[in-house]
Amino acid sequence: MAVAGGLSVLFCGINPGLMTAATGHHFARPGNRFWPVLQLSGFTPRLLAPAEQDELLSYGLGITNVVARATARADELSAEEYREGGRILTGKVRALGPRWLAVVGVTAYRTAFGEPKAVIGPQERTIEGPSGVTRIWALPNPSGLNAHWTAATMAEEYGRLREAAGLPDLRTDR
Repeated sequence: MAVAGGLSVLFCGINPGLMTAATGHHFARPGNRFWPVLQLSGFTPRLLAPAEQDELLSYGLGITNVVARATARADELSAEEYREGGRILTGKVRALGPRWLAVVGVTAYRTAFGEPKAVIGPQERTIEGPSGVTRIWALPNPSGLNAHWTAATMAEEYGRLREAAGLPDLRTDR
């Protein structure tokens, strides 16, 4: 987990996969598109390796999960685990006060926050804390199992969040 107070965007994965649990690094499974999509969308100036996740903090970004329990696949989680994770995540967001919470996986967002009709993009729900209001954006899941989204189309959606957060485009290959 790479988190701090006052972040621009706190990315929130569904739960640790087995590779992430083994290495301690988010989105560590080869083939997961999270790190390439961060670069393609301009959040980072270069492709970061999962082991470099703490470098996100220098860009005003952080990373955590909805559910702490590691599984081989997210569909191994129960609805109650998602709901409890949503409650814990809400408390974490209230304490840390990021400007945006980016839930990486719209299905996880729907279940964790009781929003069954949510779609990809900015959400109406906000989280209020001592340092202000955190807006929420549901992003496509970068797992290789999500064949509906390519890296390029995911990067477009992640880029929309980056622009909404008022962050510069850090890509050096533009």
